[in-house]
Amino acid sequence: MEIKIKAEHFNFFYGAEQALKEISIEIRRNEVVGIIGPSGCGKSTFLRCINRMNDIIAGTRAEGTMLMDGTDIYEKGIDVVELRRKVGMVFQKSNPFPKSIFDNIAYGLRINGITDKRTVTEKVEKSLRDAALWEEVKDRLAHSAFDLSGGQQQRLCIARALAVEPEVLLMDEPASALDPTATAKIEELIQELKRDYTIVIVTHNMQQAARVSERTAFFMLGELIEFGDTGTMFTKPAKAITEEYITGRFG
Repeated sequence: MEIKIKAEHFNFFYGAEQALKEISIEIRRNEVVGIIGPSGCGKSTFLRCINRMNDIIAGTRAEGTMLMDGTDIYEKGIDVVELRRKVGMVFQKSNPFPKSIFDNIAYGLRINGITDKRTVTEKVEKSLRDAALWEEVKDRLAHSAFDLSGGQQQRLCIARALAVEPEVLLMDEPASALDPTATAKIEELIQELKRDYTIVIVTHNMQQAARVSERTAFFMLGELIEFGDTGTMFTKPAKAITEEYITGRFG
C-alpha cells in the first residue's frame, strides 16, 4: 500500500525538554492507525506534529524528517496553511464555533475562497452527510451549534474538518468526553471515513483502539515502543512492556 505519512528519526522539543525521541513510523493511505500509551508519553505531541500545530507554541523545534506524500513538511518554504487544509483535526473536546450549524461548516469553505452560495450549500450538506449528521440536523441548520448534544457537536466538528476536503484526519481522543452511544457512532463513522481518508487517532481507550484501528502504535516516554497489526499487538505483543500496558498493569 502507498505510504501517506512517514516519520524518520523524528525528534521534537519543548524548549530543553525532549517530547519525542527518534520516532520512525510509516502510515499507509486510507488506513486507521491508533496511538496508545500512558498520559504524557507523546501521543498528542506526535499527532500535532503531523499538521505542525505545535508551531504555535514558543520555543518548540523539530529534528529529523516528517514526510507527507514524500515531501518533508518541516522543510523551509512549506505552506503551513495549505498543509493544515490537507490535514484536518478533531480535538478531545468538541469546539463548535458560536455560530449556526450551517455557518460552522461554511466558515472553513469561505476562508478558503469558496463563496458561491450554491457550492457552499452543497458542500455543507455533503460534509454533514459524510459525518452521519445530516438527517439529525437538516431541518435546523440555522440553529446554534450549541443546541446540539455532545456527540452531535463532535460529529459537527468532524463535518467541519471534512468540508475543506482534507486527505488526512487527525483525531485526538475524539470520544473521551462522550457516552457509549455517541462513542459507538463516532467509531462507526471512522470505519466509513477510512475509505476516503487516512486517519490517525490517539486514544486512551484500549478497546477503542482494538475496534477501530488496523495498526496500532504504542508510545512510552516519548519513544515508539512497538508498531504493528492491531490484532497481533493486542494478542501477541512483541515486547513485555507493551503487554504490561495493554493488560492494565500500569498506565
